[in-house]
Amino acid sequence: MTHTGSPDADADANANAGVALPARTYRRLDRASKLIGVALVAVGLETGGDTLAGIALGLLGAAIALTTVVLQRQ
Repeated sequence: MTHTGSPDADADANANAGVALPARTYRRLDRASKLIGVALVAVGLETGGDTLAGIALGLLGAAIALTTVVLQRQ
């Protein structure tokens, strides 16, 4: 990253930096979020994939499973 001296450019660069985690913490969080996400999708399907509760659980599971996409490893 090049320092431009502009406060707006520096603020934009920091906003896009995301959250950086140590590799071990990232790996554990990634695995846990995927397992919890898959479990919620399974519960949603078991509840009934065509019901409001089943769809909500499936969407929540998918969202949780993808939480580490916005995180970065150090």
